[in-house]
Amino acid sequence: MTTTLDDLTTLRDWLRYAVSRFTAARLVYGHGTSTALDEAAFLILSALHLPVDALDPWLDARLTREERARLSELIEARITTRKPAPYLVNAAYIRGHKFFVDERVIVPRSFIGELICDLMEGDDELAVFTDDPASVRRVLDLCTGSGCLAILAAIAFSDAQVDAADISEDALAVAEQNVADYGLADRVRPIRSDLFGALKGERYDLVISNPPYVTRPAVEAFPPEYRAEPTLAHLGGEDGLDLVRLILDAAPEHLTPNGQLVVEIGQGRELLEAEYPHLPFIWLDTAESSGEVFRIGAAELAGTNKKRRKG
Repeated sequence: MTTTLDDLTTLRDWLRYAVSRFTAARLVYGHGTSTALDEAAFLILSALHLPVDALDPWLDARLTREERARLSELIEARITTRKPAPYLVNAAYIRGHKFFVDERVIVPRSFIGELICDLMEGDDELAVFTDDPASVRRVLDLCTGSGCLAILAAIAFSDAQVDAADISEDALAVAEQNVADYGLADRVRPIRSDLFGALKGERYDLVISNPPYVTRPAVEAFPPEYRAEPTLAHLGGEDGLDLVRLILDAAPEHLTPNGQLVVEIGQGRELLEAEYPHLPFIWLDTAESSGEVFRIGAAELAGTNKKRRKG
């Protein structure tokens, strides 16, 4: 190891070394990166407290021995533990928005988050989520995990109060930390709730949810990187849609008359549409996804939850 620390002196050296090691170890990605190069860059820049979206300016920077020792430890940990890089540096990002993460929560990666960021940066004034953005005064983020979507919603809908609900006390502790880091404790309220269970009588103009939606066979076949995350945050039942069904059934009782429900469901569109042929789902696509997030209004849901399954 002493030779490694002496031989690798610049950030470029360590980047090449990490990519080679990660490739040889056949690591699996998908927690904000998709290649060995992206993973190595994220890990190194995060460890050095540098902007994670600006690699080039630092490539030829010489590192101190302490910095090199830190990078060596992190690269070895990524290979030996197979934990996702965000757990090793306690940080994950959604389009430049940084969130604290550890093994108590799933690493944030949501197409709903991407949609919110797209709209905050564009001209649509969040119309993709609701026909009247100015009317959104109460938002619920169901299955909030780290609280990332609740925080993005609070930023996007600046006049709204946001409830962030999760069944996991551990997850809510992480959410509370992130809410505090963003200075939003007066507008974002973490609540322990099994879906809508602790929200009796509460109604919202917008309910967003990225619930567990992975099928049981897929969870059982997870590589180590995904097994490092809480199973509770992934497993959506045999076909992945158990929680989605419960959300659809209960949502009408928790939406205002013009309220909207937005849910991420992974690859379950065909199954969901076959099971709910009477519901006019609107599918919200992103640059990286198609048919994985739906929107539906309270008016369309009203009176239909008793007719859930076709036939």
